[in-house]
Amino acid sequence: MIDKIEITGSGYKVEEPLRKYVKKRIGKLDRYLPRHAKKDIVCKVIITGIGKGKSDKYEVSAAMEIPGGKVLAARDECSNEFAGIDLIEAKLTGQIRRYKVEQKPARPKRSLKNLFHRGK
Repeated sequence: MIDKIEITGSGYKVEEPLRKYVKKRIGKLDRYLPRHAKKDIVCKVIITGIGKGKSDKYEVSAAMEIPGGKVLAARDECSNEFAGIDLIEAKLTGQIRRYKVEQKPARPKRSLKNLFHRGK
């Protein structure tokens, strides 16, 4: 679980149910990260209220700082802040997958001849 999650609101008051939801959804993303990157992850979530009246929209943005200087960021606009958190989670999950592919060392390809070669 990601321990350091900063949740702020700009033009929007972040209440406790939303804080719990963010910690639940964004906090579980560390399970997809490599072990060396899980230690000191810092995640910042900003919820901005756009518009006034019946057609309120929310802009949800998140930035996840991974050790080694890598920052994964996602941003989305939605009519419901909870749905915006779900979309951000999906975007960050995709970025984490790409990050893992970049970090994994490439294995040399072995030819079939070397696989079935018998040492004499």
